[in-house]
Amino acid sequence: MEIVTARLALRRPVAADVDAIYEVHRDPEACHHNPSDLLATRTGAEDVFARWDEHWRRHGFGYWVVTARADGTTLGFCGLKFVRFRDREVLNLFYRLAPAAWGSGMGTEAATGVVRWAGEHLPDWPILARVRPGNVASQSVAQRAGLIRSPALDEPGEDGPDWMYAIRWPALEPGTDHPIGGQRATG
Repeated sequence: MEIVTARLALRRPVAADVDAIYEVHRDPEACHHNPSDLLATRTGAEDVFARWDEHWRRHGFGYWVVTARADGTTLGFCGLKFVRFRDREVLNLFYRLAPAAWGSGMGTEAATGVVRWAGEHLPDWPILARVRPGNVASQSVAQRAGLIRSPALDEPGEDGPDWMYAIRWPALEPGTDHPIGGQRATG
């Protein structure tokens, strides 16, 4: 399964991508806003690949390897995985590119391609992106990909507060975490 955009090709990770996973995730700049994702060893990257591969085998999608169509260079990773959030299963939108690819619009292009793919293949599933308050570039990527800032969904995260961006989340009553006309969201 592949997603193709104007400048990018996104494909399922394979075992040969462990080195690329390690290169991006051992870079303190790439993981600045999510230091718990920083990898210290190649074995850590093998573990990450194993988790990603298991999601692909179970669900037929997951995190893709983002490559430049022009020359096949691996730029990073972007995709979706099932997570539990407030007692419901949702899709987590993830994007992490190597710092050399930042500022080029590649993150937005990849995330937009993934959200578009989900709209076609998983149209009933809410998509959430967790973004640190200080990560302005990531906030911009989420918004340009079609997600909406959803303060009622904010939560503490592993590396600090998570600002939530969502699409297809039930409309919330103003100032609450209660869906309009629905049950109270718990969690």
